[in-house]
Amino acid sequence: MENLTRKTPINDILKLTHPCKCNACTIGCKHGSGVFAEEEIKKLAGYLKIDEDVLKKEFLEEISKFNTKKLRPKILRKGKQYGKCIFFDEELGCKIHEAKPFECKVAMGCKPYGEQLSLWFMLNHFVNENDAQSIRDYAVYLKSGGKTLDGAKLEELVPDKEKLRKILGFEILK
Repeated sequence: MENLTRKTPINDILKLTHPCKCNACTIGCKHGSGVFAEEEIKKLAGYLKIDEDVLKKEFLEEISKFNTKKLRPKILRKGKQYGKCIFFDEELGCKIHEAKPFECKVAMGCKPYGEQLSLWFMLNHFVNENDAQSIRDYAVYLKSGGKTLDGAKLEELVPDKEKLRKILGFEILK
């Protein structure tokens, strides 16, 4: 398998994913949940046979990364910072497998390319090159040692050097 890039087509990404119930793949279900692409909310509501507003209120929560807001299944924290996905059952696994979040579909912890899939998702669903704050947040992530994929350098996301300088501020570019 070649290395994934930020621009790897979604169809190529989906070819790398498959249903898996191993511990490496379900660890995320036990300690969090993945986020939905917007069009998936309607699909899940239909799958559960409930109204979208009820779904959002009862089963989903909003998160923000890189100044981008998304919805994910609620986390049952029980007083902790983390917890299991509201739709995860230790015996059955994912109770919404057919309509689970796209981020969950690409979470392949047992594959050598699993981290690349997660980075691809982050870059294509959270980092927004048209949002200055998202780019600033991403710059901090990179500066702190965060991993990325080819095609996702700051200069590739915002090729206009003057615009990038204005977004980041001169001191960050040094």
